[in-house]
Formats: sequence, structure tokens, C-alpha cells
Amino acid sequence: MAAHNDLGKLGEELAVDFLVQAGYKIVETNWTFQKAEIDIIARKGNVLAVVEVKTRSSLLFGLPQDFVDSKKIQLLIKAIDAYVNSKDLDVEVRFDIIAINTDSKKEKSTPENKKSFVIEHLIDAFYHF
Repeated sequence: MAAHNDLGKLGEELAVDFLVQAGYKIVETNWTFQKAEIDIIARKGNVLAVVEVKTRSSLLFGLPQDFVDSKKIQLLIKAIDAYVNSKDLDVEVRFDIIAINTDSKKEKSTPENKKSFVIEHLIDAFYHF
């Protein structure tokens, strides 16, 4: 697997752990509908959080959340609509982004040379209309 794919997979794992620690129940990961993939579908109370995870090894080209474009948003909206309808759910849907990047201020501090990561949870990152 390419290095960027490994980083993306690690980012999704970190995001799942982050959400679980914050009290969310993970409903689905990598759920696909047609050309769309939802990284994480999580639930907390009556809120279904659609979570797009963006992981970057550097901030040189911008913040991770800056890479969620309008096309991706439209695909997420279409996919979660299909998901909610197929499961006949009566929930509030919210779109979040979990932005992850390596912490450039910290050295490789663990014995396994794992980098430290900064995780930012952007709740209601965008609205659907």
C-alpha cells in the first residue's frame, strides 16, 4: 500500500478512537454508496454524525479540512440520504470533519518512532441544503 494510503488508514483509526473516547458509537466505517464513501458514521444520542477524515503529513499545502471540496460534500449528502432512507432512521444528521496532521513541534518521541498527531474535530463543518 502506498505511504499516503497508510497515513489515511492510520488517520481513520485515530479518528475512530477519538470519537469513541468522546462518547460516540461508531455505526459504520468506510460505507459506500455509488461513487461516494463515508469515512465514519457515528451516533451520539439522536445525532448521526457523518465524519470525513482528512489526514496530512504536512501543512505546507493547507489545512486538512481545506481538502473537502464541494464535489465531496455533494457525494456525502447523496450517500447519507441513501443510508438514512435504507435504514428508515429518524435522526438529526450532522456533517463533521476530523482534521489530522503530524505535530511538527514534537520529535519522534516513542520507541516505535511513531509521530505525534494533532486531531481537530470540526462539528457542523458544513450544512446541506
